[in-house]
Order: sequence, then structure tokens, then C-alpha cells
Amino acid sequence: MNAGESGSVLKRERVRDHILELIESLHPGDAIPSERALCATLEVSRPTLRAAVDELVAAGLLVREHGRGMFVAPEKITQELVSDSQGMILPQASGAWSSRLLEFATITAGARVGRKLRLSPAAGIVYAARLRLVDGAPMAIEHLHIPAELVPRLTARELETGDLYEHLRERHGVQVSEATQTIEPTVVSQAEAGLLGVPELSPALLFERHTSDTRGRPVEYVHSIYRGDRYRIVSRLSLNAPSTSPSTPRAEATPGWHPV
Repeated sequence: MNAGESGSVLKRERVRDHILELIESLHPGDAIPSERALCATLEVSRPTLRAAVDELVAAGLLVREHGRGMFVAPEKITQELVSDSQGMILPQASGAWSSRLLEFATITAGARVGRKLRLSPAAGIVYAARLRLVDGAPMAIEHLHIPAELVPRLTARELETGDLYEHLRERHGVQVSEATQTIEPTVVSQAEAGLLGVPELSPALLFERHTSDTRGRPVEYVHSIYRGDRYRIVSRLSLNAPSTSPSTPRAEATPGWHPV
């Protein structure tokens, strides 16, 4: 990197820090000063300012409204991961969560889902697609796969109201015990963008979870797409505990709560 490129990066970082301070002093929906005013205040060119603003828009911290200006984005929904001696615990994510059922059917597992649920490809599974909403705003698209023999009387209403794990325990005699979950960055497709109300190829988080019950049986395989501009993961870790093994422990998400 030459001196000119380095200077541009530092200018953009200075602009970014200034706007972040503005955001922290305001409330969601509040306007920030115009590009012209910010350029004058910070003594930078418009391309430099726009590069910093673009980063903050992509990160979900600012919202551009054509013809109106720039505004502080709505607060992100926070899912906290808390470590304990067994792995990771998932407290309830912030906000009021609800579901809208997009699809609900009993189908054959197929080779891929069958492997994940340790079922024959010809075995029956309950498949459900749900749009997950927080305070009425679309937040995630969830694809659920559950062995049909575990939930022969599962209803659409159970998938739209209440906590699914509570329904499994109280109505179907299935007590979930542990899960392994992965999180990866991705972007939304055109169809996903339409459901989530974001532009196509917007940043997103891909969750994949395998859940088992107290008898060790696979209970569900879930993959979900979360809006990258509205959802964030916060980890609270205990770092002062002595290590009992030279190897790095595998973090597992214990589904006392759905993260979705």
C-alpha cells in the first residue's frame, strides 16, 4: 500500500468514527447531517465520505432514504451466547418473536436430510418453512426438518405460536437435550430478499443446527437465513477457567431457547 492509499484509508476511518459517534448520540430514526455538511465539518471529499457511509449502511447502522437523507437504523436484535462448562447457552434473543408459516408438509427425507437425521432417504419427515418476525418486522427464514415418527400430530398452529421446543416436550413427549450449531456469512437470494424486505445479495447469517433429545435421537435439522443488517451475535466468555485439555474445546449450542 502506497502513502496515498494509506492516507485514504485513514481518512475514511476518521470519517467512520465521527459518524459512529453521531449514531451513538442519537436514536433510531433520527437524521444525521447531510453529506455536504459532513464533508465541510470533516474537511474530506464527497467520495471519501460516501465510502465510509456505504460501510455503515452495509453494516446496518445507517439507512439511506432517497431524497430525504440518512438516518440512524433500527436497533439490532441481539442473541447472546454464554459459555458454561458444557458448551454454550442461548438465552432468549431480544424482541417479541413470532412466526408466519410459509410451508408445512410431510415429505420423504431424501439422501441429504436423511444423513443429517440418521434416517433412510425414504423415511417421512415434517418439513416447515417459517418467516420469523421480531416486533412484527421480518428477521429470518427458517427451514425445519423433523422425523415424522416423532411428531405424528404436529400442527401448523404449534409452528406459528409459542416455543417449538416447549410444544415438543409438552405435546409430543420429546425432550430436546443438546444441539450443534454453525454460523456462516452469506447473502440473500432474490426470493429471500423479497420475504425479508431487503435488497437482493444483502449480507446475511446462515445458521445450521442439529438437535438431539435426551435419548440421543436426532430431533431436528434446521437451516435459517438471518438479516445481517438487523441481527447480531454477542458472546460472553469465561476466560479465567484453567484448561483441562491441550486441545481446543468444541463449542456447542444448548437449545434451551430457540435462537430464531
